[in-house]
Amino acid sequence: MPFDLHTHSNISDGTEPPATVVRAAARAGLSGLALTDHDSTAGWAEAADQAVASGIVLIPGMEVSCVSDTGISVHLLSYLHDPHDPDLSAEIERSRSSRLTRAQRMVGRLAEDFPITWDHVLRHSTPDATIGRPHIADALVSLGVVEDRSAAFTSILTPRSKYYVGHYAPDPVDAVRLVLAAGGVPVFAHPMASMRGRVVGTELFREMIDAGLAGVEADHRDNPDDARRWLRVLARQHGMFVTGSSDYHGAGKPNRIGEHTTDAAVVQQIIERGTGTEVIYP
Repeated sequence: MPFDLHTHSNISDGTEPPATVVRAAARAGLSGLALTDHDSTAGWAEAADQAVASGIVLIPGMEVSCVSDTGISVHLLSYLHDPHDPDLSAEIERSRSSRLTRAQRMVGRLAEDFPITWDHVLRHSTPDATIGRPHIADALVSLGVVEDRSAAFTSILTPRSKYYVGHYAPDPVDAVRLVLAAGGVPVFAHPMASMRGRVVGTELFREMIDAGLAGVEADHRDNPDDARRWLRVLARQHGMFVTGSSDYHGAGKPNRIGEHTTDAAVVQQIIERGTGTEVIYP
């Protein structure tokens, strides 16, 4: 039975609480899911309780936001790592702090031209949320400035916009090593999503593989078909596994939970490799 290994709750930039995400996976007929909020594990406990109640397997995870030395955004999925590992936790906290400051600075710039305040952004987040551009986008939508998140990201919040502010994020090769040291399983999320912007070249792929990258998320709506085929060849050449996921965000994106899934055999490999925390079984 299939698993969806990339989902988000309102702990990061999804629109639904962790328990609601789990219930959605169960309604979709999935055997299990991974909750992978950006730079946060705060939703694990709620998701675990609901997984038991819904009769579905939960693989605790996280999506680590990284930036290459050439300025390209890289997202690394981490499964079953120790949420209390000091080195990984310190790096994540540094990134979260930088994202918060960055979001506040962006709102300050936006406020010069639009009727937005920091309070508007906070209304679209939760106390434990990793606040980022999606929350600013939601505030802009509620104020009638843009139609939806997608419109905000392709106009006002694009990196080419005068309102954009960068933030600290770990190097992806370092992130792979940190995840492994924390007992986790690192997988490159939507690595060829050219519609989102620039994608990394083969050199960074090799460096991440040499550092211990375990898999690539090939089956994702943002990876073009030819890129998915290339990723499968790369995975075979280097002994990595291939995953498929929805990148579900509730109402925040059109992605449907379970629209792409991962085979149970690959999930078993992840479970066997992950030593930092326990899988939640119903």
